[in-house]
Amino acid sequence: MSKRKIIRIDDAKCNGCGLCIPNCPEGALQIIDGKARLVSDLFCDGLGACLGACPQGAISVEERQAEAYDERKVMENIIPQGPNVIKAHLKHLKDHNQETYLKEAVTYLEEKGIRVFTDPHPQAKGFAGCPGSRAMEFSGKDVARPAAGSSVAQTASRLSNWPVQLMLVPVQAPFFENSDLLIAADCVPFSYADFHEDLLRGRVLLVGCPKLDDVSVYREKLTQIIENNTIRSITYAHMEVPCCFGMLPVIKEAIEASKKQVVFREAVIGIKGERIK
Repeated sequence: MSKRKIIRIDDAKCNGCGLCIPNCPEGALQIIDGKARLVSDLFCDGLGACLGACPQGAISVEERQAEAYDERKVMENIIPQGPNVIKAHLKHLKDHNQETYLKEAVTYLEEKGIRVFTDPHPQAKGFAGCPGSRAMEFSGKDVARPAAGSSVAQTASRLSNWPVQLMLVPVQAPFFENSDLLIAADCVPFSYADFHEDLLRGRVLLVGCPKLDDVSVYREKLTQIIENNTIRSITYAHMEVPCCFGMLPVIKEAIEASKKQVVFREAVIGIKGERIK
């Protein structure tokens, strides 16, 4: 431990309104027993983004012995909340000239294969959310369209949502409500010729790789998606190779943690492109 700036909450002034919580994407604050609590020194950067959100003036910054702030642990909390929260956190660090923490955060995102910037050097030139991660819901995708200059009809795409990467999709995207989810391992759409008609039609798509990505992040993200939306069913489509089965317990644990009743189905694709199950 070392002496550093960290927030202090005055219990006598705090009325548990919770307005400070959204202003702490790092996850350092929770409402417990009707009061805002600092749940971990590791998550509090001491920069005071929550101060102005408290109408009671119950939050202040003090200097005391505390565990060192851990940017990597903070990013573990932030990533499941989606690109907008990631961007807000990074902007917060930049606005307070926290270049060391900022570099740690960007490095962590790069390690996880997450890109939320349009600028190749976000530390120097500010932050811009990637337009490609904006949540969109499509309609009118059920009609086959002829290819340009061809008399042969083109098979219609059954994709109804964007983004599709599990790491990028917002927790409360509009297309999740009253939906049937298809969670597909990365290789499935490339391997299975009937992917759109047999698996994707009528479902919201999420894509990820249980071998190359951090499945603990998937577990948290899926739990939040199920908790915050009405999900009717989840189908997990994966290859027959052993590593693809790693997502099965993650999805089932997320359903259980959400405490909701969700129908679960499984589809298995062979390495030669045939549907096995």
